[in-house]
Amino acid sequence: MVNHGVTLSLEQALKARARELGFVAVGIGPATDDPLRAERLHAWLDAGMHGSMGWMADRAEVRQGPQAMWPAARSVIALGMSYAPDVDPLAAGEAKISVYAQGRDYHDVAKGAAKALARWLVEQRPGTELKVFVDTAPVMEKPLGQAAGLGWQGKHTNLVSREHGSWLFLAAIYTTLELTADAPEQDHCGSCTACQGACPTQAFPEPYRLDARRCISYLTIEHKGPIPEEFREAMGQRIYGCDDCLAVCPWNKFAQVAARHARLAPREDLIAPRLAELLALDDAAFRAMFSGSPIKRMGRNRFVRNCLIAAGNSGDKALLPGVQQLTGDPDPVVAEAAGWALARLESLSPSSSEEGQRDLGLRSRP
Repeated sequence: MVNHGVTLSLEQALKARARELGFVAVGIGPATDDPLRAERLHAWLDAGMHGSMGWMADRAEVRQGPQAMWPAARSVIALGMSYAPDVDPLAAGEAKISVYAQGRDYHDVAKGAAKALARWLVEQRPGTELKVFVDTAPVMEKPLGQAAGLGWQGKHTNLVSREHGSWLFLAAIYTTLELTADAPEQDHCGSCTACQGACPTQAFPEPYRLDARRCISYLTIEHKGPIPEEFREAMGQRIYGCDDCLAVCPWNKFAQVAARHARLAPREDLIAPRLAELLALDDAAFRAMFSGSPIKRMGRNRFVRNCLIAAGNSGDKALLPGVQQLTGDPDPVVAEAAGWALARLESLSPSSSEEGQRDLGLRSRP
């Protein structure tokens, strides 16, 4: 293949096309199953650390490797798309939405680009078979990304790139093509334990092992019932996900906002949302507000439940009317969370409420 007068191998041309489509990281790995990866997966599931995510266990045998899912697979094309933030994810705020969910739904953006790359590959090698995945199938994108040289699974269990830090959406293409594999990435965490110490709920029983049942991302997004009381105060103002363990990673100093895909830019109203407005959302208003956002997938009730926990932690008595109204919500989980938040806010003295607002930086807001 010729590109600007230079003859490229299929692998080189593939990587160049991937970057044109918005992927900042691309690598090729083997499709062979990894017994150690499978062993770690089953040990994690046996310990119950997946919580209520039954889908993790339901197809565990398929999840353990590419050829376990598709025996014809010979190579894996691992892809990373940057969503590097331009504001500090740890900055105080009235309500906090994880960086990855502040823009368009990454499933749509990354999968559209991955499918375009797959079409290009079939054009180059007619008859090629392939399958495209973006977080919607039993595929372990992070270890596959490490095997293909994109980065390594850090002590917080997420992929870390030396060039893009922790801010990568991952996609994978399984193909029947025998492609030349890249060298796997080595672990560069060293003695650093910043991510372990940053977790508000101590969700890491040990490095490289996450107990999802204690993770705020799991509790706010996947968990459907009442938030366990032991974690409510630690949730603080986080209403959708948590970036703490990612944000403190020293490798993020190399991440560049300029590398972020244009369609993943954050919405202004989701960088610093207002709790009073979110508490007032009914189902129709929730769907309208989060159209095209990954947040829409969780539904209004779970989202408002989270907002009520944040309200209870806010120290802001101005939220009392909105909280009070939700104590009679038809959804029992929402009503219970409203009762908890109401009791917290009503217990505040005027001075403590004022102090809470000052801590969140709310006094200076219009």
